[in-house]
Amino acid sequence: MALTDRQIQHAKTDRADLFLNDGKCLYLRVRLSGSKTWLYRYKATDNKTQWFDLGLYPGLSLNDARLKAAEQKVKRKDGIDPVREKKDEAKRKAAEMATQQARMTVLDLFEGWEKRELKNRKDKGAEVRRSFEKDVLPALGALPAEEVTRSMVVAVLDSVVERGAPIVARNLLGDIRQMFGYAIERDIVEQDPTSRLKRDSFGKKVERDRILSEMEIKGLPHKLKTARMTESSTAAVWVMLSTCCRVGEISQAKWQDVDQNSGMWRIPPENSKNAKEHTIYLSPFAARQFEVLKALAVKSPWVLPARWTDQHVCVKSLAKQIGDRQRGDKPPMKCRSLNINALVFPGGKWTPHDLRRTGATMMGILGTRPDVIEKCLNHVEQNKLLRIYQRQKLEAEQAEAWRLLGERLELLLRDEVRFTSVVCA
Repeated sequence: MALTDRQIQHAKTDRADLFLNDGKCLYLRVRLSGSKTWLYRYKATDNKTQWFDLGLYPGLSLNDARLKAAEQKVKRKDGIDPVREKKDEAKRKAAEMATQQARMTVLDLFEGWEKRELKNRKDKGAEVRRSFEKDVLPALGALPAEEVTRSMVVAVLDSVVERGAPIVARNLLGDIRQMFGYAIERDIVEQDPTSRLKRDSFGKKVERDRILSEMEIKGLPHKLKTARMTESSTAAVWVMLSTCCRVGEISQAKWQDVDQNSGMWRIPPENSKNAKEHTIYLSPFAARQFEVLKALAVKSPWVLPARWTDQHVCVKSLAKQIGDRQRGDKPPMKCRSLNINALVFPGGKWTPHDLRRTGATMMGILGTRPDVIEKCLNHVEQNKLLRIYQRQKLEAEQAEAWRLLGERLELLLRDEVRFTSVVCA
């Protein structure tokens, strides 16, 4: 006899499971706990009775349970075993889930690459992470790495170019290529989506050749004063010009590495671009700049202490200060210098790195040998044989090169009364 909703609602058991027959192989199992489950009963191919779970009452109503039972009956006529079908479907879904979990996303790939490869970089991969978090991961981070296509990479790079940063796009392509190279080595992906993409297609690397002329150097003290550069930043400019150091090296310098008595400045490996220790022999000109900086630093361990923290100034600070004062027609940046053209010279825009190039060029003009200049710049010898077999340091020659450079700068600025950093107190 067919069941009714009233019977089902009041169905109870005070012993083992109670099975109520609705007919046509549909049963309601009532448990001692009060739960009620719809079951479809059938004979399997081995003639054993099987029970197939259709769902719980009242979530599955009486009418819906009858419809489901009818569907299973049709399947049985087609030779489909409901229990086996359900098990096979569960296995298929489990396999799909396992496959999906095994498909590493771009974010997962980046984090693995960062952990194993980028940690060996000087900045521990901080700059690459910043770049990826800004441009790559928002667009591609959630995608399986193996599904990234060349067009997707191009779209990311094009967006970087469109915001006016072609050199950033060029460098970003190189980093993405390295990441997928890492993935190919580990069988995470089979193909590199950056293949056939050329860096020059997104941003051609232009070799800068800007050097300050002697006339510009003569006018630099007045320019720096007009630009309202701080005394410490002004002294740092003269240090970069007279020692050919990199802006990051003076920005991160500690007083423990500056021996003012012997006139030597040690740049530790962690501060140099090539991770090799470098010693600069200070000319009297350069030594006086450090005297100015020492007086300004007071008790700080840093040559250029930050204004609001106990750390050194940001390595980008000097470049920003100099760039902010050569903006041309662009308005001043928010909370930055209003003297937007105070450091402009006829020869064009210049950067801290151009001071390094200017100092090296002046060394050459003064007769210093190219190999000595390369040592002063702490460049790695490009010729492998020379790098392996010729290990001479040329310390005396370097010291002489810096001395000649310092004397030339003093001569150029001798009559510049505004150059207070050079004039002895």
